[in-house]
Amino acid sequence: MDKRDYYEVLGVDKNASKDDIKKAYRKLAMQYHPDRNPDDKDAEEKFKEAAEAYEVLSNEEKKAKYDRYGHSGLRGGGAQDFEGFSNINDIFSHFSDIFGGGFAGGGGSIFDDFFGGQSSQSRGRKRGTGTPGSDLKVVLKLTLEEIATGVTKKIKIKKYIKCEVCSGTGAKGGTSVKTCPVCNGSGEVRNVSRSVFGQFVNIAACSNCDGEGTVVDSPCKNCSGDGRVYGEDTIKVNVPSGVTSGSYMTMRGEGNAGKRNGQAGNIIVVFEEMPHDYFVREGDDIIYELYLSYPQVVLGTEAEVPTLNGKAKLKIDPGTQPGKFLKMREKGIQHLNRHGAGDELVRINIHVPGKVNSKEKELLKELAEMPNIKVSN
Repeated sequence: MDKRDYYEVLGVDKNASKDDIKKAYRKLAMQYHPDRNPDDKDAEEKFKEAAEAYEVLSNEEKKAKYDRYGHSGLRGGGAQDFEGFSNINDIFSHFSDIFGGGFAGGGGSIFDDFFGGQSSQSRGRKRGTGTPGSDLKVVLKLTLEEIATGVTKKIKIKKYIKCEVCSGTGAKGGTSVKTCPVCNGSGEVRNVSRSVFGQFVNIAACSNCDGEGTVVDSPCKNCSGDGRVYGEDTIKVNVPSGVTSGSYMTMRGEGNAGKRNGQAGNIIVVFEEMPHDYFVREGDDIIYELYLSYPQVVLGTEAEVPTLNGKAKLKIDPGTQPGKFLKMREKGIQHLNRHGAGDELVRINIHVPGKVNSKEKELLKELAEMPNIKVSN
C-alpha cells in the first residue's frame, strides 16, 4: 500500500513552521492514541502514520530529502521504521520531548495527565503489592471571579478508600499474606504450546492472585479482603488563575485506592467556566457593554462600571463614539503561570429609548435640526 503524503497526514502545507508541524502532530496523537481508542486498529494505524510523518518533517535533513525526492528519498535510513517498535508506547516515548509538562504543574507528559499516568492495566507495580486503583474524573465549575485570581475549592467525592480495619492489607487482624501457590509469587503463569512454527510461550497475569504474587490467609471482614471500602472523601483543589473551560489538572494518588495497598489512581479535575451576568471573556481580557444616553456621550460623563473585584469609576470623554473600547488596565484575569493580568475592555453603546412622551418628542425634533446634530448624507 502506497504511503500518504506526510504533509497531508498532518494536515499542514510545505511552508508550515516547526511549531505548526508539532501542533498538528500533537493534535493527531491525542486524537488517535490507543488509550483513547482501545482495540481500534484503524486509530492505531493513524497514530503510527502521524508519528512517522512527524519524525520526518521535524528533522530538517530528512524534510529536505522528502521535499525533493518524496518517499523514495528516505529509503535506507530515512523515516523511522515504526513497525519495529514493540508496542505503541514505544512510539510515544520516542517523541516524549514534545509532550512534556502537563497542565498546571501536574508533572509528566500531557498523555500522563490525561490518562492518569499509565492506564490501569499498564500502571507498573512491584510484585507482592496490590492491584492499582482506577482514575476518576471530576468536573469543577468555576465563576469568572474565581478564575481571575485562582481559588482553593474543597469537594466531596465518592471513591474507594483504604480500609482502616486492616490498614489496606486485606488481611484479618493478626494474620498475614502468603505466597500464591499457583504462580509461586511471580504473579504470572506461563502456558507453552507447540506448533509447526515452533514453541510459543503465552504469559498472563495469575488469576488466583490477580497478578500480585501473594494471597490473603484470612480476609478482613470489613473489606472482604480487598483492602479498601467504598466511601466518601474530601479533597482540596488549588485552582490556578487563568484556567479555561476544558483545561484540567491531575491530582496524583487521589483517585480510587488500590486493592491491598496497591497504588492509588489519580483524579483528573476538568474545569468548566460558568457564564457571567456582565462580562464576556476573551483570552485573559474581559469585555463589558456600557450603555449611555446620547447627551452623556456628547457631553462626556463619569460612569460607574462593575469589575471582577467590585466597582470602578470610568471617565467618558466628550464626543466618544459608539463602539469604541475603553481599556481598564489589568482589571481582567491573571495570566496562567506568569505575572500580570488581562484588561477590562468597556465598549461604549448608546441607549435608544423604546418610547418617548410628547415633550421629549418635540425636543428631539428640534435637536435633530440643529447644525451640529443634523446628519447630512
